[in-house]
Amino acid sequence: MFGVGVFLASGRHRAASRCASQAWARWRLVASSGGPSGWDAVSSNPSSASAVGIAGAPTRVFATNARTSESTAARRDAIASAGVLGAFPPQRPTDGAVELDTALRARESRALPRELLTDTHGRHHSYLRISLTEKCNLRCLYCMPEDGIDLTANDQLMTTDEVVRVAKLFVAAGVNKIRLTGGEPTVRRDLEDIVRRLAALEGLNTIAVTTNGLTLHRRLGALRDAGLTHVNISLDTLVPAKFELLTRRAGHDRVMRSIRAAVDLGYDPVKVNVVLMRGVNDDEILDFVALTRDAPVNVRFIEYMPFDGNKWETNKVVSYAEARATIERAHPSLRRATLPGEDARSEVGKNFKIDAHEGAVSFVTSMTHNFCGGCNRLRVMADGNLKVCLFGEAETSLRDAMRAGSDDAALMDTVSAAVKRKAAAHAGMHDLKHMKNRSMIKIGG
Repeated sequence: MFGVGVFLASGRHRAASRCASQAWARWRLVASSGGPSGWDAVSSNPSSASAVGIAGAPTRVFATNARTSESTAARRDAIASAGVLGAFPPQRPTDGAVELDTALRARESRALPRELLTDTHGRHHSYLRISLTEKCNLRCLYCMPEDGIDLTANDQLMTTDEVVRVAKLFVAAGVNKIRLTGGEPTVRRDLEDIVRRLAALEGLNTIAVTTNGLTLHRRLGALRDAGLTHVNISLDTLVPAKFELLTRRAGHDRVMRSIRAAVDLGYDPVKVNVVLMRGVNDDEILDFVALTRDAPVNVRFIEYMPFDGNKWETNKVVSYAEARATIERAHPSLRRATLPGEDARSEVGKNFKIDAHEGAVSFVTSMTHNFCGGCNRLRVMADGNLKVCLFGEAETSLRDAMRAGSDDAALMDTVSAAVKRKAAAHAGMHDLKHMKNRSMIKIGG
């Protein structure tokens, strides 16, 4: 049945590609002659480009916080009494706050055929992850090799204008979600400006960030105002002393402060990423689940994955089945759920709800139950290399193409060719251990 499904999907894709070929040819002609006014190359003047981004941003209004002050106070008291999130900081005003209304973002005006980002297995890629830096202010064991990494020279990393140019073209071809990663994206001083310029791209519904949360609490208000719609915070332990062992740095209290700040600013859900490692933090599964009881927190348990230098072993993997069983024993009401804004066809996590819990629990099962069949994700690393599969060795340099003078049409030819080479699925976990891949900090979390 799977083989028949792939064959039919591929057939539909080939037919769609033929229908789109003339449109693509017309766009190439327009792009090579300078493009329509809305598709000029990104200005080389950062200040002018920023001004265009702000002025061109569609007006969007966040829905006001529906929670009453009484329910908010009750939620805070409950979380504080649980001793997990602790006391909340003073509430910041949210009523009438300007936010990003996805409905008003739906007025998409795509100038490029979707087939450019559709692979030979019929999967359209609507989700782009962009790494902004290889630098990080933590040294997590599973992400950073023990002996460190050789950082790419600054002049070999994508510039802000190159990041925005790539994002603009991908959005034109159907990407509606961009996640900014690292390294640690908050080490970029211009992060707010990048978010603001991305928010001006019509058709882009979601601008998310994955961060270690160490300094996020200081910048989250400005990032929200710039257009940041979703927040993922990585935290692998609720024990401060263990945090220092896992990250080789202090700062557990600051990460917790960032989670509280995200909840207080109205982000719903606030996603907390937890990489489960046997003998390290698998004894904290139920403690993490407690975070979801009285706050809109989505705890996402991630199976430990092999990357260069992280000393991955099969016996360190806590499987989805094992973690789920641990939770079900304590919470028999655990049940599958589709979370708001999630597409069941391409969801990364298997999502669950528990009775009387405001938040949710998810499992990212890359090792034991891969989700390659519905994969809609592409990655561009900080050095400008396009990676069509997290576990694939193939990379294509968009930075080199841009700096060699490629126009938008030629650049998208390069992107599309890479997408068309994407395999139907990545290798199994036992084979992945022996395959060459970058460290996670260089790929982008």
